Amino acid sequence: MFIIGSTSQRGTRLAVFASLVAGLLFTTASCSVGATGPAAAPLSVQVVAAKQKDVPIYKDWIGTLDGLVNADIKAQVSGYLLQQAYTEGSFVQKGQLLFQIDARPFQAALEQAQGQLSQAQGLLAQAKAQLAQANAQVAVSEANQRRTQLDVDRYIPLAQQQAITQQDLDNATQNNLAAKAQLQAAQAQVETAKAQIMAADASVQSAKAAVETAQINVGFTRLTAPIDGIVGIAQQQVGALVSSASGSITTVSTVDPIKCYFVASEQEYIDFARRFPTSAGRQADLDRRELELTLADGSVYPRGGKFYFADRQVDVKTGAIRLAGLFPNPENTLRPGQYGRVRTVSRTLPDAVLIPQRAVSELQGSYQIAVIDDQSKVNIRPVKVGDRFGQDWIINDGVKPGELVVVEGVQKVRQGMQVSAKPFAGTK
Repeated sequence: MFIIGSTSQRGTRLAVFASLVAGLLFTTASCSVGATGPAAAPLSVQVVAAKQKDVPIYKDWIGTLDGLVNADIKAQVSGYLLQQAYTEGSFVQKGQLLFQIDARPFQAALEQAQGQLSQAQGLLAQAKAQLAQANAQVAVSEANQRRTQLDVDRYIPLAQQQAITQQDLDNATQNNLAAKAQLQAAQAQVETAKAQIMAADASVQSAKAAVETAQINVGFTRLTAPIDGIVGIAQQQVGALVSSASGSITTVSTVDPIKCYFVASEQEYIDFARRFPTSAGRQADLDRRELELTLADGSVYPRGGKFYFADRQVDVKTGAIRLAGLFPNPENTLRPGQYGRVRTVSRTLPDAVLIPQRAVSELQGSYQIAVIDDQSKVNIRPVKVGDRFGQDWIINDGVKPGELVVVEGVQKVRQGMQVSAKPFAGTK
């Protein structure tokens, strides 16, 4: 019994062992099949080749539009506004009437001044007549004196010969002295008449000045546009009493061309002056440049502008220098007070290397890109970036022209990873 029982237990154990071995072999075979199955596909990324070309470097400033000429219309005389002769915000021409001030007091003053001028001119004519009369009297006195002198000259030898009496000689001498006195009196009358003419002439000149002043004041009652341009809102209404102390009544601005002010930093000015050390060189460069104006709604003004001038000094408070440009404005679409962004090409960077901005990753102030080598492996590189150019970034160091840079999928790649590179779908 013992032997039989032992044999039965041994068979049972062998059967269990065989089952365990079979299960282990099945598991091992299954694991072996899984380990030798197909490998995972490499990550698909989109790439572009770094390109190289000459790139214009732009400068942008915030600009404010202003009239080329802004003429404030002010009253020069005191009076009541009788008429507003223009439509606010309209285009006016030089000499066009804008306001009319009551001219009656100034017209009366003009007529009074003209009367005083006529009176002064009459006195001048009278003084000239007196001068002519005095000159005639001088001529008569001179003739009389010459006659009496001849008598004296003839009587002296006769008296010496006692051909005439001494009384006759004395009478001739006295008559000559009297004639000389009359001549001196006549000459004095001439000088007096000349002085009267000078006084009368001065009165005439003063009266003429008064007339001119009165005429100017009458003209000042007509407030006209001094330039062609856009006229603003009236600050005084009809019936208001205005004077030279009333301030501006309205403003007329020349808006074609229109001026645009913008501010550049002192560093920008120094860099520009260093690149163009002569005044002629700086002016030639500015003449070549064209300004682009982007309006507040983001649209670009269709007409380019030109540099106009730079201020004489750098602002000591801000460390900036004020510049101005001129933009054509034939349709008067631009108005003073508008804001915009002024842009121009400051210089050209030759053989610049460009890659899309989306290919560059920024980490704590440093920049890096993912480059695909000829074995389709990822190489993570740090780069030095320059200015932005459109949708691209200028790379100063870290990548060479023609190298493939990951644009789509850059967040998924790792150093040394095998990838499948495809052209970037967004590349034009």
